[in-house]
Amino acid sequence: MARSSAVFVCSACGNTTSKWSGRCEACGEWNTIQEERAAAAGPPSKTLGASKGRSVPLTDLGHAEAPPPRTASAMAELDRVLGGGLVPGSAILVGGDPGIGKSTLLLQGAAAFAAAGLRVVYISGEEASAQVRMRAERLGLGNAAVQLGAETNLRDILATLDTERPDLVVIDSIQTMWADNVDSAPGSVTQVRAAAHELTSFAKRRGAAVVLVGHVTKEGQIAGPRVVEHMVDTVLYFEGERGHQFRILRAVKNRFGPADEIGVFEMTGAGLAEVANPSALFLSERGTPAPGSVVFAGIEGTRPVLCEMQALVAPTPQAQPRRTVVGWDGGRLAMILAVLEARCGIPFAGLDVYLNVAGGMKVSEPAADLAVAAALLSAREDSALPAETVVFGEISLSGALRPVAQTENRLKEARKLGFTAAIAPRGGKSGDAAGIALTEMGDLAAFVGEIFGAG
Repeated sequence: MARSSAVFVCSACGNTTSKWSGRCEACGEWNTIQEERAAAAGPPSKTLGASKGRSVPLTDLGHAEAPPPRTASAMAELDRVLGGGLVPGSAILVGGDPGIGKSTLLLQGAAAFAAAGLRVVYISGEEASAQVRMRAERLGLGNAAVQLGAETNLRDILATLDTERPDLVVIDSIQTMWADNVDSAPGSVTQVRAAAHELTSFAKRRGAAVVLVGHVTKEGQIAGPRVVEHMVDTVLYFEGERGHQFRILRAVKNRFGPADEIGVFEMTGAGLAEVANPSALFLSERGTPAPGSVVFAGIEGTRPVLCEMQALVAPTPQAQPRRTVVGWDGGRLAMILAVLEARCGIPFAGLDVYLNVAGGMKVSEPAADLAVAAALLSAREDSALPAETVVFGEISLSGALRPVAQTENRLKEARKLGFTAAIAPRGGKSGDAAGIALTEMGDLAAFVGEIFGAG
């Protein structure tokens, strides 16, 4: 029998060392290294290469296979993010901040797929079955055909699933699962890796879709080893601000559909309600044009989404001006401010800068550069842009404006919501832009001079 030896694993990044230390040398986090037991390697004569294995059937690239079957639910936004519906045998990892509504989303999704004819089992390692039933009653799902279980022992869960043979399994959460063949505490790197491997193997072996709920760290990443995200087929993040009712389900990885696709929900007293037109929702509270307010025409996955970029520029008595960003990249804001000063001669020294994406939306694409610059200039000059104008475009370090993808889809979405003018970089494939006045700019200095009369 192989002897076990002690290893020390960082719970933040999964780095393994032979001795304990207070700070992880790989990621720099403090007090994240935990002792675990690892089986020592066996004798060289017993390696896998020395044993006789079976031959694996091979096919060429031209071999035609039917696309995987999908089951659609009554939740169109959830089906959109999954790539068109639930694929049998797929493993899905869902992460999100505490209290954001992950359990609510998955309970509603489980009930929707049960109504579509699937046999659904919901296993909770954090709540008792009575607590899950109370939530279901509150959401109006008390009669849903979902089988409940409250257990953390992975061996017992797998035995139950082998007997019940469900089509969809929800595990809430992967950090609470405990494999009795692993000498480590629940929630540790080794336990999370082992539980994810066993559940993913069950999904492939039985052809059942498995949804794993994952906790997140303070940086917003799913807790545990990064290898878990590589094991599964789909990784979804449930995003939103506690002060806003909007929630966004974003696919960051999907082997059966497009990545970066989003589904938009609104948190109500009766649970999560789907938002078919997120652009109208994000702009619903936008009043008369005000300095610092600019509408950005963005693309999330395959869907065009319009949102409001808000900026505030004010003098500061502090020696170091403040730069505060919500919903956008702070490093990219610093770059835009530097380009405005170096290429356009517009300084922001001695001024506090605040930038916010209204509605709790998080924007990551570079196409928002020009909208951010317009919001900053509008706030600094105390001059509002016309109400029916959308702005998009990428800014390079030289001050040039670079065209962005899917210009035509952005303009169509803006026109559908009643916007009549757009400002975009020169060279974009605008296609059919009928009904909207398109102003194309070549560089940031020309934009500043024409729109704000400065530069």
